[in-house]
Amino acid sequence: MKKYIYFAFAAIVLYACNSTDSFKTEGTVANADNKTLYLEHIGLMKTTVIDSVKLNSDGEFSFKGKRPEYPDFYRLRLDNRTIDFAVDSCEKISFKADAKNFSSGYSVEGSTTSASIQKLRKSLNDIQAKVNLIKPELTTAERSAILSEIEADIAAHKKMAGALVLQNPRSAAAYYAIYQQLNNAYLFSPYSDEDRPYCAAVATAYNAFMPEYDRTKNLYSLVMDAIRTNRRERSNQEWKKIIEQSGVGYIDIALNDKSGKTRKLSELEGKLILIDFSAYEMENSVQYTFALRELYNKYHSRGLEIYQISLDRSKLMWEESTASIPWICVRDENGTYASSYNVQQVPTIFLMNRKGEIISRSPDHKELERLISQNL
Repeated sequence: MKKYIYFAFAAIVLYACNSTDSFKTEGTVANADNKTLYLEHIGLMKTTVIDSVKLNSDGEFSFKGKRPEYPDFYRLRLDNRTIDFAVDSCEKISFKADAKNFSSGYSVEGSTTSASIQKLRKSLNDIQAKVNLIKPELTTAERSAILSEIEADIAAHKKMAGALVLQNPRSAAAYYAIYQQLNNAYLFSPYSDEDRPYCAAVATAYNAFMPEYDRTKNLYSLVMDAIRTNRRERSNQEWKKIIEQSGVGYIDIALNDKSGKTRKLSELEGKLILIDFSAYEMENSVQYTFALRELYNKYHSRGLEIYQISLDRSKLMWEESTASIPWICVRDENGTYASSYNVQQVPTIFLMNRKGEIISRSPDHKELERLISQNL
């Protein structure tokens, strides 16, 4: 019976939350007589004033706003000081503040998310206060002492923020945590190996539950770019190790073409060489081949050569597809050279200059053509 009562109560609460299209924030601000308090929406690109009220001696205020479709961020502003908070689907948030320490000395009720945001913000404001203590007139020892404190405080803050993120990566507080800034620099960066798991956790959760949200799209795109960049960097590092071990600027390749003749990459030394790992069974093979042909027709007479390594599984398909190809095309049946060149996806392109040095890996088409023109 108790279980049925619980579910009935939960259903009533859920209906109540979804039946209203507004949220309410109210409270008091002491020592703010005759000052104007603003309610503002914090958007991705700009902050917009929603409402304002001129406070009297009792400092009471009450604002209503349209309920956001997704969890979103707002702030109360008094002069140039602000209180940040978040609004979920159903909110009534109460604040008690004082004009003397408006941004730091307030209390909040009705929103655990906003309470978490307050904790995050207070922690970072304390660190910022120490950063502001660093003045030119300080001695080296004094400066070093403050910097040591700041480093320890940042580590503690990020530990606290990281725990909050992992506890509920879908929450607005988690999103807020990974976008906090110190001296206009983000504390969490998806381009950092240490920070990426936290940014990725929030991006994944938001993408799973709110894929159409503009904040989701922005964060998810940023994290995916960071992951791709990290993979490229790892690949480039591994490539450098391979080159160092080979003793020259590239690894020589010796494979048979469609006529059964062994063609070596080293035979083309002294020319600008586009080394192409691809497959004619790729979905976009026709368009890709046309793009290569355009480059070949335009620059071959000036010294460009294409050495194409096919990773096609079917030898017959490869032979038929390359019947009219004007450049050298060989087949790496076992993927041996693809492994040596650390090829993880097709197509992958390398550009080698006349000195036998690899000068670029997987540039986009526009950058590739620019490099070809520049190095001929």
